Amino acid sequence: MPFRSSIKHCRDCGNAVVYRVPDDGDTRERAVCPSCDTIHYENPLPVVGTVPHWGDRVLLCKRNIEPRWGKWTLPAGFMELGESTEQGAARETVEEAGAKFEMEGLITLMSVPRVGQIHIYYRARLLSDVFDPGHETIEARLFREDEIPWDEIAFLTVKETLVRYFEDRRRGTQAVHHFAVE
Repeated sequence: MPFRSSIKHCRDCGNAVVYRVPDDGDTRERAVCPSCDTIHYENPLPVVGTVPHWGDRVLLCKRNIEPRWGKWTLPAGFMELGESTEQGAARETVEEAGAKFEMEGLITLMSVPRVGQIHIYYRARLLSDVFDPGHETIEARLFREDEIPWDEIAFLTVKETLVRYFEDRRRGTQAVHHFAVE
């Protein structure tokens, strides 16, 4: 089933919207205001983050916020207006882990249609193994692949990114992986 937002009122005039195919030649059902004819387009939200690595270990953050409080994740979050995907990923890494790092290349680009999101992760080479996590993080810690608490990973996209990171590492490659997550 496709993702369906719950826009109820027009952002321009405040009247209730109706969901229908607009009269402008569009082919998709949209939230349309019957009073002012504003069409409300809805687009996926980008989530951006990093796979910070130090030798054979990766940095994970234990979440201090919902959803999935107390679970482990890579540093990531919603992209802000006015920043590139790389800038957003770097900002989230500083905010959540307090890490010093150098951005590297893209590792995963995942469509998550069920929740209307796109998740984008970059590799990030850590410059220090000292971290100063922000308020969204209980703990920031380095893990070898065999130490990762796989059953305590917060999100499937994080798990899929970690699996591909370690597969690439074993192969000596740095591929870009693009796929959908249900």
